[in-house]
Amino acid sequence: MKIGLFIPCYVDAVYPEVGMATYRLLRHLGLDVTYPNGQTCCGQPMANAGFERQAVPLAKKFETLFQGFDYVVTPSVSCTAFIRLNYPRLLDHECETAKRCMDVVEFLHDVVKLGDTEGTEKTEGTEKRPRLGSFPHKVSLHNSCHGVRELGLSSPSEQHVAKFNKIRDLLQLVDGIEVVEPERPDECCGFGGMFSVEETAVSAQMGRDKVERHIATGAEYITGPDCSCLMHMEGVAKKQGLDIKFKHVVEILAAGL
Repeated sequence: MKIGLFIPCYVDAVYPEVGMATYRLLRHLGLDVTYPNGQTCCGQPMANAGFERQAVPLAKKFETLFQGFDYVVTPSVSCTAFIRLNYPRLLDHECETAKRCMDVVEFLHDVVKLGDTEGTEKTEGTEKRPRLGSFPHKVSLHNSCHGVRELGLSSPSEQHVAKFNKIRDLLQLVDGIEVVEPERPDECCGFGGMFSVEETAVSAQMGRDKVERHIATGAEYITGPDCSCLMHMEGVAKKQGLDIKFKHVVEILAAGL
């Protein structure tokens, strides 16, 4: 299984440690991972701002760069959702590369089957499930909107479905961790890309509300699958002088490896 690692531009520029943790974790699991040179933005900012035509050359470059890989894995639910759901329309053809693009959480859970607790209980016994790193802290789980409603990483509260959370399943493989969720667990943090620029006051208030709910859990850290949400909440927390730390979920999964 050949994996192409896609590191979104904001991860590369602002949170390179997340990209490195993703690579380290995939290699630790014995996977064949390649980081193709010449990567660019996936085009999401342009498209979200109403300039879809400017995103088309980036979509074409992505498709060419990642041809030949069985999966394209990235530590970003928003970029994954944009690529998988919008590239076929932007490129006006069936895009096999976009179909194979997966967020690292869904890849580890659904393809590598690390978080498949039901399957391991039936076949090997829960005690034989693989362990990852160690993170002896109380962590509040943030479910990003793209992850919940477009990638299906967790169950949306507005639907009458059995509750599940693939992020939590993976975090349970980390030694010493205590995972909690805030009240209104899948409510938006207020970032929303262009929304945070065009509706600054509303975005900031949503961020404050969300951070306060996370802090109310007693957690030391807030974690989630998307750096943009974490960046927004971290900015809110720092401005308010709130005592809470932030880590992308893949950093926790790779901690201590």
